[in-house]
Parts: sequence; structure tokens; C-alpha cells
Amino acid sequence: MDACVNASAAAEAVDEAITSRRSRRAFKADPVPRETIEHILRVASRAPSGTNMQPWKVTVVTGDTKQRLSAAILEAFDAGGDDHRQEYKYYPDRFPEPYQSRRRKVGWDLYGLLGIVKGDAERMHVQHARNHVFFDAPVGMIFTIDRALEIGSWLDYGMFMQNIMIAARGLGLDTCPQAAFAPYHKIIRQELGISEDEIVICGMSLGYADTTAVENTLETDRAPVEEFARFLDR
Repeated sequence: MDACVNASAAAEAVDEAITSRRSRRAFKADPVPRETIEHILRVASRAPSGTNMQPWKVTVVTGDTKQRLSAAILEAFDAGGDDHRQEYKYYPDRFPEPYQSRRRKVGWDLYGLLGIVKGDAERMHVQHARNHVFFDAPVGMIFTIDRALEIGSWLDYGMFMQNIMIAARGLGLDTCPQAAFAPYHKIIRQELGISEDEIVICGMSLGYADTTAVENTLETDRAPVEEFARFLDR
């Protein structure tokens, strides 16, 4: 009986960590100890990877380093122009349905909470800039991958990053994965000493969510299982 109870409690804890994960866009200034960050990364590194290649590389930034990186990216972001492009293609040129509707909905749901109306380019710019200060989280992470690796390792990388987010939730922490950093790979390389042999995939904010921030009340939809899964038994 005790074994069954323990197994049930463990399953509930895992389910809670997964289902309570949200992309938080406002964080408290409360610091996260290095030991905690190392623990999360150590747990996350148990993610599977083809032939155990473990393709992930993480640069953790805090304090003055994080501030310098954010300031350099913000300067480029505010200047605008086409000088900064990510090195890989995240989105398609054209979004078929249902993907177009889903992405539009989450965008306008967020802007609706923040009181940003359609066409308000200035406030949209300000909100997007929040990415580059890691939404005020005390910890930022920059994820890179060896340029020589192929799509299979990128799939493995996603499992590693998901492990980070779930392990963080298990400790009462929150995260936000951010592709917004990818276009600024030249600045990131310069500021953090990252080799040209590595592609900057994205960043991630880590910290304690600010529960008073209206943007953190955003609840995104998920399609029901019957919409994306098939069960075949004959």
C-alpha cells in the first residue's frame, strides 16, 4: 500500500510540475543560488540524446554580466534595421491553419491583458524589449549548439530545455524560453565569448514569477488529445 501511495504522490508531483509550467514574463528580483541552478542543469542533463551525444551547451548569466548583455542587445534592438538575424529558421514563411490562428490568439491575449491595442507599435516595441532584460529575472541562460550537428541533436536539445523548465517548477521557480535572443548572436558572442563554431539557439529567463504582474495571468489553450493523437489497435 505504501508503495502505491508513494507512486501516486510522485506521479502527481510530476504532473503538477508539467501542467503548472507557464512562460512567465515578469519576475521578482529575488536571487537564485548558483547551487540551485547547477542542480536544475544536472537533473535536466538526464534528457535523452542520440547515441548519448548530449549536444547542449549553456551559458548562465547573472549580475553585471547579464546587465551588460541586456544593455548591448537593447541598444541594437532600439536602433532597428536588418543587421540582426537569427542563424536558423524558426518559423515558416507562411503559417497554415490551425497554427496561424493559435499564434495570433496568444499574441492578442497577451496584449489584451497589457492594454496594448492593435497598431500601437510603440507599446509593442516596449513589451518586446522586455525579452532582452530577461523579463527582470535574476538568471538568464543562453543555449548554443555545435554548428556541425544536425536536426536530430536539435530535437534532443528541446527535451533538455523542457527538463530545465520542469525541474525549475519542481523547486517553485519559473522560466520563459526566448527565441528573441537568437537574432543578436553576434552581440552575444562578443559579450559572452561564445565560439563561432556554436549556433545561438535561444535564451531563457529563470527566477521567481511576479504573481502581481497581469501578464503572468495569461493562460494559453491546449488542443484536446483527440485533436492531435490517433489510437490504432487493429
